[in-house]
Amino acid sequence: MNQAFCYGDHIDTDVIIPARFLDTSDAKVLGGYCMMDLDPDFVNQVSQGDLIVAGENFGCGSSREHAPLAILGAGVSCVIAKSFARIFFRNAINVGLPIVACPEAVEGIENGDTITVDLAAGIIKNETKNARWQMPPYPQFLQELIAMGGLENYVKKQKEGQNV
Repeated sequence: MNQAFCYGDHIDTDVIIPARFLDTSDAKVLGGYCMMDLDPDFVNQVSQGDLIVAGENFGCGSSREHAPLAILGAGVSCVIAKSFARIFFRNAINVGLPIVACPEAVEGIENGDTITVDLAAGIIKNETKNARWQMPPYPQFLQELIAMGGLENYVKKQKEGQNV
């Protein structure tokens, strides 16, 4: 359904996935605890394809990649924020989680709105409010990397193609 779950500024990685659940790197297991300390109902309400929308500095805190893995494991298809912590941005792309920095869209999205994101065209649509925002489209190689489920799978496919 691509429903938006909206949060504020400075959502840190310990809130995205509390440290007490970091005894695994399995995205599905981590997803069962995603956002638990901020929004205990999140994991019961989120559906495959939904989005997280947040303010400034999303993903600040620890550099562990468990946070974007937990978001993926919860079924979230994209995170839209005003800005991202640098290492979270890198980790998200590396594990295959699309993330988009678009402050204008964040201002125009409310909790429960239906959102679609076209990474190739660089378009975010709020279907609920009939609004639309343009963002820089993802470069082709990033689209491929996301489609393959992250950097590890992307490199494996590249090596297979080269018969290495």
